[in-house]
Amino acid sequence: MPEGPSLVILRDKAQVFEGRRILRVEGNTKMDTDRLRGRVVKAVRTWGKHFLLETANVSLRIHLLMFGSWCIDERKPDKALRIGLGFAGGRELNFYSCAARLVEEPLDLLYDWSADVMSDQWDPKLARKRLLLHPDTLACDALLDQSVFSGVGNIIKNEVLFRIRVHPLSRIGALPPRKLGELVREARAYSFQFLEWKRAFVLRQHWLAHRKSVCPRCDLRFTIAHLGRTHRRAFFCGNCQVQYGEPAPSPRIAARGAKVAAPNRGARP
Repeated sequence: MPEGPSLVILRDKAQVFEGRRILRVEGNTKMDTDRLRGRVVKAVRTWGKHFLLETANVSLRIHLLMFGSWCIDERKPDKALRIGLGFAGGRELNFYSCAARLVEEPLDLLYDWSADVMSDQWDPKLARKRLLLHPDTLACDALLDQSVFSGVGNIIKNEVLFRIRVHPLSRIGALPPRKLGELVREARAYSFQFLEWKRAFVLRQHWLAHRKSVCPRCDLRFTIAHLGRTHRRAFFCGNCQVQYGEPAPSPRIAARGAKVAAPNRGARP
């Protein structure tokens, strides 16, 4: 599933269509495409994993799901077009294997930009406050909560937890204040590193945990498991990533030798 930084790349490339009129809409989408035809693109924006094409009275929202893709001024002949927008001069913006819908509400009323880790309006203090409202949430779930870390996906989750040495089954309320601060800061910092590496086509070269089998710090095998409420795949080291809070609910995972920290008496929800 494309994560927030990948959507920023799409946004930056698609901004060439700002101020242009949509002349043609096609594809197998079930939406009322007449609502877009003839409208001028006011702005191209993103919120987390949402791509947003804004016009005067309605906006197009694209979510690329797990395997969605896009093209500018070209097509994928082997894929069914979900929605394609045509502009003057033969220019076009095409989307495949995605979810597309029309949004009636003004985007600034609908979206909380302070939750978007890639936004200039990102608010780390608010993110920390929202995390502490749910102290029993697992760290692996908290990082994927789009109301707190909009744009963070499974790659960023695995890399952030490895970098700050926190086990994915740690509970937010049990994290020491310093570790909680690291989690919030690194979620945004790594997202911008992700963007830089993705633009340079070297993202995978910088993965330390995601899709890896051996811990680069300990030279021990990673545990690979589907964890938490989201059941997304986690790659982690039971030796150097400390588990804060109650033992893991899965005996199979707990038995892999994860370090468990003493209860954090000073942590408050």
